[in-house]
Amino acid sequence: METDNSLATAASTPYTELSPPSTPPQKNEILGDARSIAKAKLSALTLEEKVSLLTAADFWRTKAIPEKGIPAIKTTDGPNGARGGIFVGGTKAALFPCGISLAATWNKDLLFEVGQHLADEARARSAEMLLAPTVCLHRHPLGGRNFESFSEDPLLTGKLAAQYIKGLQGKGVAATIKHFVGNEQETHRLTIDSIIMERPLRELYLRPFEIAVREANPWAIMTSYNLVNGVHADMNFHTLKDILRGEWKYDGTVVSDWGGINSTAESLQAGCDIEFPFSSKWRFDKVVKCIEEGKLTVEDIDRAAENVLTLVERIKGDNMDPEAPEMEDNRETTRQLIRTAGHEGLTLLKNNDDLLPLCPKKTKIAVIGPNANRAIAGGGGSASLNPYYNTAPLDSIRRIAEKEVAFAQGCHIHKWLPVASNFCTDKAGKPGVNINWYAGDKFQGEPVVVQRRTNTDLFLWDSAPLDQVGPEWSAVATTYLTPTATGKHTISFMSVGPGKLYVNGEMRLDLWDWTEEGEAMFDGSIDYLVEVDMEAGKAVELRVEMTNELRPIAKQKQFNMTHKYGGCRIGFKQEDKVDYVQEAVDAARAADVAVVIVGVDAEWESEGYDRQTMDLPVDGSQDRLIEAVVKANPRTVVVNQSGSPVHMPWASRVPAILQGWYQGQEAGNALADVLFGIQSPSGKLPATFPERIEHTPAWHNWPGENLKVLYGEGLYVGYKHYDRTRIAPLFPFGHGLSYTTFEYGRPEVSSRTLKEDGSINITLAISNIGERAGSEVVQVYVHDVKSRLPRPEKELVAFEKVFLEADETRHITISLDKYAVGYYDESIPGWIAEEGAFKVLIGASSTDIRRTTVFQVKESFTWVF
Repeated sequence: METDNSLATAASTPYTELSPPSTPPQKNEILGDARSIAKAKLSALTLEEKVSLLTAADFWRTKAIPEKGIPAIKTTDGPNGARGGIFVGGTKAALFPCGISLAATWNKDLLFEVGQHLADEARARSAEMLLAPTVCLHRHPLGGRNFESFSEDPLLTGKLAAQYIKGLQGKGVAATIKHFVGNEQETHRLTIDSIIMERPLRELYLRPFEIAVREANPWAIMTSYNLVNGVHADMNFHTLKDILRGEWKYDGTVVSDWGGINSTAESLQAGCDIEFPFSSKWRFDKVVKCIEEGKLTVEDIDRAAENVLTLVERIKGDNMDPEAPEMEDNRETTRQLIRTAGHEGLTLLKNNDDLLPLCPKKTKIAVIGPNANRAIAGGGGSASLNPYYNTAPLDSIRRIAEKEVAFAQGCHIHKWLPVASNFCTDKAGKPGVNINWYAGDKFQGEPVVVQRRTNTDLFLWDSAPLDQVGPEWSAVATTYLTPTATGKHTISFMSVGPGKLYVNGEMRLDLWDWTEEGEAMFDGSIDYLVEVDMEAGKAVELRVEMTNELRPIAKQKQFNMTHKYGGCRIGFKQEDKVDYVQEAVDAARAADVAVVIVGVDAEWESEGYDRQTMDLPVDGSQDRLIEAVVKANPRTVVVNQSGSPVHMPWASRVPAILQGWYQGQEAGNALADVLFGIQSPSGKLPATFPERIEHTPAWHNWPGENLKVLYGEGLYVGYKHYDRTRIAPLFPFGHGLSYTTFEYGRPEVSSRTLKEDGSINITLAISNIGERAGSEVVQVYVHDVKSRLPRPEKELVAFEKVFLEADETRHITISLDKYAVGYYDESIPGWIAEEGAFKVLIGASSTDIRRTTVFQVKESFTWVF
């Protein structure tokens, strides 16, 4: 999205081109026919029609050609739920646990089931294509989208993604695995050049995609924004053409990330089939001109258009029915699945003296902390949605506890002030904000559109009524804010384009020509604050004047455009009049057990920016709170809610620590179930928790310089780095405790020799020798005893999750094939399994190895895919 006329259609989600009604189609009996049917349809299209398919019709939909029997496809975000067409405040939807929480389950069957339910959710939003899963690796703990991705390990990521995709596509909804490739940071994400050597590119960053293509064949792949070794991902011949289409023989469709096309001819030649969203910048007449100039051939266009038609055929066939309105589909089975995923993802890091589980009948509890009485359900950005409901830990704990449950806030962790929506009404007293929209950016004439919105988060990038107001607009938003207490309260204001905030008719913040950028995902100023004396129950009028002219002004020349997004965000916080820490200490002293719920939230972890520190926000306030509480009551449980590791300077003094992740709409209920032992936690860390950020693999190469980031740690990401440097992490990869105890039997190997087309089966007994039912994740690592090229000390090659009743024993069998022993050698070029011995390490984490065995490869062999 970049020019005035392209934006006019790009954001007009409610007014898109739709397929007209027709006779209901006959469903294709064989999915494999999709490409042959696509070829037949392609032959009936003109060049202009073929070219029209290569750019989206609007923000979320592909182009329909009704007269040729080609319907549109509607896409929807995202990885942990199907949001629908509106970014903020849209149709309510099921909010699943975030990617890292799903990965913490290590449960392939569960991920398949999640995919199945997400397909139903996508259909309820009238969408046929889910923009998920995200499989970029956790290269560094500060990555802004780590929460959305699965793991630091490519095998765990790829195997879980494959099951997620199978579940989704098994119900006819296309998966769009993303972001291909090298998108491990948000800093300068549109322009950063990821410099990655070929071995780590193959063995780490491409590997989750490779596993998913081989095992699940995702129908779509989304390219990333960044460059890879000097070439943008959407036009990277090496990754798209040589590897994806060439070596892997991928037969699906490649789509750009939103606004992620960077050329006309090169992106099509490399194999990026569909540009999202609608834009007139790169394609349409420019494609035709490239053909006339010999820069593109008709064959290039045919190949891309055929891929588009194949995708349409796979998920829509000839179905020209009108798009149905988005609906809610709030099912009990989905709610239960989300709660189960929560139980299985919650990761018990420490539990001295079996402090957990708590007894609901006997335990007097103090629930403390900034996240205790909030629903911290997901991270920020395109993974966010409007959930059917939320559950806060305090409410869920009180529902189960039979003794008194006290509450203390402890501290605030606002990055920006909370949105003012809960305090705001229009003049008639209805909740929300009135917006008067004007055509043009000068507030001239009468309003063209008058709206009421319920949220004061008014980032309008995908929901401005551009069809009515045009590509350049101005708007006046008015609301009446009524405080519940008297005091010197604080209002915050952040503007995307030019903006002015008036309080009771007086201009208090002039951001018409702002220059200092904040961290908002879709561009915007920093958050400015103004203090206002207010009386309880007495409304204050807030009025915002804004346009969608591009700011800072310097960007107009940089991007050769004058107008883009517009909007603002209004926050509000009433004056604090209590000593929060003292309140928490008093509550902890009066309780049998203190449960302190801390962490970050969607403002601190989000698409669009990386975290600046591994410390808990803000300014040590949560660390000081924990230290004060554990001093007041040594029986303290800390629950940390975050999508990636945080510093825990208090870890040695706190007896019980539970990693809570972001667990979706059932987060509070799942946490309470585990705290009270109704369910045993069975999560295992999908990412290493280091003691200090300076110990991390990419510490010296983050986030790069001069728009380049060197992946200088090479193969040694995550646990492979800690093994190599012999730095002990705070909590290792794969670690997670249970309320019961498991014993590993001696493994038996079906053969001591692995052949090129063969496999080895490893069978062992797992016994639950405790008094509670529980699940154990059996992790299998392989160590190459002697290799020609350097290799990590060990690499995860397989895993299985097994549920056992108390005193139950089960035998499990894990199969290893060539993919468990190979590494990539550029000199071949290809994968090689070298002659020699391989040691199998079977354990409960990457550092808790319980059993070992060995096998060998008698003669080296190589392969490509």
